[in-house]
Amino acid sequence: MRNTTIEKQISYLKWFLRWSTKKGYNTNRAFEDFKPKLKSTKKKVIFLTWKELNQLRECVIPETKKYLERVRDVFLFSCFTGLRHSDIYNLRKSDIKENHIEITTIKTADSLIIDLNNHSKSILDKYKDVHFENDKALPVISNQKMNDYLKELAEIAEINEPVRETYYKGNERIDEVTPKYALLGTHAGRRTFICNALSPGIPPQVVMKWTGHNDYKAMKPYIDIADDIRANAMDKFNQL
Repeated sequence: MRNTTIEKQISYLKWFLRWSTKKGYNTNRAFEDFKPKLKSTKKKVIFLTWKELNQLRECVIPETKKYLERVRDVFLFSCFTGLRHSDIYNLRKSDIKENHIEITTIKTADSLIIDLNNHSKSILDKYKDVHFENDKALPVISNQKMNDYLKELAEIAEINEPVRETYYKGNERIDEVTPKYALLGTHAGRRTFICNALSPGIPPQVVMKWTGHNDYKAMKPYIDIADDIRANAMDKFNQL
C-alpha cells in the first residue's frame, strides 16, 4: 500500500482501539505510542483552471456520446456552486430560490445558502421544465458512473496537461505522470469552484460560507494554489 493509505488505516485502527479502551474491552495502551515514520508527500489538488473550464464547456460532444451532455451540465454546476455530488444528487426544485439555493448538506448536515451566478442559473433554467424522479433539480447519475464519464468527457475536451504525482511505498519513491483528464472525478468540481473563487480575490471566509468549510486548515491548500495563480498573473506584467 502507499504510505498515505497505511497512515489512514493506522488512524482507523487507533480510533477503534480508543473506543474499545473506553468501553473497557482493552487495557493495553501501547498503541498510543506506535507512530511509524512514513515518508509522504502532499496530495495534488486536481482542479480545472478557467481556461480548462471553458474548454470543457465549449467542446463539441460527438453525436454518439450525447449522454455526456448531462454529465457536463452537472459537473459544471458543481464548478459554479461548490456543491458536492451527493448534494447535487439530493437537490430538489423546492431548494431553488430566485437568486440562491438553500440546502442541508448530506455529509455534514450544514444548512447552507449558496448564491447563484449566471452560469449556475443557466444550468438550472435548462432543466426547470424537465420532470425528474423525486422532483430532483438536475439529471444526476451515480457518483461512480459520473466519474467514468467525466474522464471520457475531459479527454474529448483535450484537458490533457501532464500531472506528475509523487508517492511512497515504504522508502521507495514512485513518480507517475498522468494526463489530467484521467485524474478527474466529481470532487474536482468543488475544488475548481474554491480555487477559481479565491484566485480573483474573493475572501476565504466568504468562500467558506458557500462551501460549508468550518476549518481554515481545510482551506489552506486552496489558498496556497490561489496565491500561486495570483503570482503567475503578476508575471504577465513582466512580459509587456
